[in-house]
Amino acid sequence: MSARELEKEHKMKILHIMAGADVGGAETFFVDAVQALAETDCEQRVITRANNDHKINVIKGLNIPLREASFSRITPFTTKRIIKKEIADFKPDIVHHWMGRAGSFSVPGDHVNLGWYGGYYKPERFKHCPYHAAVTQDIVDHIVKNGVSKENAFLLHIYAEFEKGSPIDRAEFDTPDDAPLLLSLSRLHVKKGLDVLQKAMLQVHDAYLWIAGSGPLEDELKAQMKELGLEDRVRYLGWRNDREALLATCDVCVFPSRYEPFGAVVIEAWATQKPLVTAKAAGPKAYVKNEENGLIVEIDDVDGLANAINRAIADKELQKKMTDNGLKAYNENFTREVFKKNVMALYQELLSR
Repeated sequence: MSARELEKEHKMKILHIMAGADVGGAETFFVDAVQALAETDCEQRVITRANNDHKINVIKGLNIPLREASFSRITPFTTKRIIKKEIADFKPDIVHHWMGRAGSFSVPGDHVNLGWYGGYYKPERFKHCPYHAAVTQDIVDHIVKNGVSKENAFLLHIYAEFEKGSPIDRAEFDTPDDAPLLLSLSRLHVKKGLDVLQKAMLQVHDAYLWIAGSGPLEDELKAQMKELGLEDRVRYLGWRNDREALLATCDVCVFPSRYEPFGAVVIEAWATQKPLVTAKAAGPKAYVKNEENGLIVEIDDVDGLANAINRAIADKELQKKMTDNGLKAYNENFTREVFKKNVMALYQELLSR
């Protein structure tokens, strides 16, 4: 049966399987993807961990049936039993496994199994997935190099879409209205380069820095902040779900990651027309063109990062050039409508096979 004939007969059924951490970029995009697909003519169900109230509430708010599972490696049979029962009841056309942990719980059947990569996972983690989709072309190439045929590996960009956010009252975080405000949306992890950013702040005079995120490095980073004497200009906001408001409030978005397969912050800055300063991790390096749609510096380069931030603050002509070009790149590749078109085309391609 062709994909077109299948569409006429019944709505396409998609079962999403997502393990994932409590918070993170891929976890955030999973929720975004489910929301976007809710606007298409397909039927969805979700199996996920109950480790994030925001995720659970958004999905339930869309009236999408949701089942919770532990995805424990110690007792995998419980989760597999839940997945098999949901497949038997729902009879999905596509089972979409988000990231490697979910992929390791894939089960064979009459459905099509698709694995999604937000990073450089090993294809063998997607045990029963003949098809693989990745967030960047570089990860697609990685999948192929690791034994997946080129015909079965696909590029599927994520998207960022924001309603115009209302700025936060800066006084809420003891920040002057007239001071340049830098924003870093990031997990507090060694991969994210926030220690380098704090060192760079010593050369970025008068600016304030908001760091929105949580993670294992929180105590160490706050200790470094105190050692550097930055308590008066650096604010830790914790994990936030109001990214639109934070981006509406800041003057420059800074993304100094050492390791970043893609980096949703790049397209979030573009979408909200905020000047972007980033380091040359794999994802940003593939999409950011220096002095065109952002400023990009070497990884772990404190002086280079500080210089780029100062330029992004002071050079108004450069700001406009970068934000105009960033918005153009966003509109061409990373909007909600582009994602819906691409993901539905991918699903239909897989079913036609």
